[in-house]
Amino acid sequence: MIVTIDGPAGSGKSSAAKALAARLGFQFLDTGATYRALAFAALRDHIEPIESLGFAHWLNSLRVEATPEILRVNGLDVLPFIRTPEITALASRLATLASVRTLLVDLQRRAAVGRNLVCEGRDQGTVVFPDAECKFFLVADPTERARRRHRELQSRGQSLNLDEVLVAQDERDRRDAERDVSPMRPADDAIVLDSTHLTLDEVVARMESEVRRCGT
Repeated sequence: MIVTIDGPAGSGKSSAAKALAARLGFQFLDTGATYRALAFAALRDHIEPIESLGFAHWLNSLRVEATPEILRVNGLDVLPFIRTPEITALASRLATLASVRTLLVDLQRRAAVGRNLVCEGRDQGTVVFPDAECKFFLVADPTERARRRHRELQSRGQSLNLDEVLVAQDERDRRDAERDVSPMRPADDAIVLDSTHLTLDEVVARMESEVRRCGT
């Protein structure tokens, strides 16, 4: 069974997906991390995210491994390096490229084979797993989303102020919604949940109820 959770940054989808997977006894796949993995590699290799022969050659040179348990690029575990504002911004730019999305959509589908899975991202219910049994789209007030992201960055020792986080968030939302390939939007059959005034437990409880209903 596949459960998808899409939505903008700061809506709470990562935390909800992890908690929901734990409650259901499913595995969790952070698909956004696959874009961050490519961003880490592009930053390391000084690659500009523009469709070109050079970019295609670089992309084809990468061996990306992504499962619920591992995330590696050419054998290197990149999980410790991908949670910075610089990586976040570059991952969003890479996500607008058709060649990148083709590569990673295939990777994400292969990671789901034979698994009960909760996955989160921006196009999971619309593009990657359009036939998923249960789909959610999480939203929240933009200021509240920025506060959540700001707290997360502070907990990692990063020093952006709230206004900087809000500006970066607005730019990312615009890019995700307006890109030509797989724009961020709710699937027609997704359940839309507003997490602004809900606790994580309340969000997950609602999702769990829907998933168990879908599975019966």
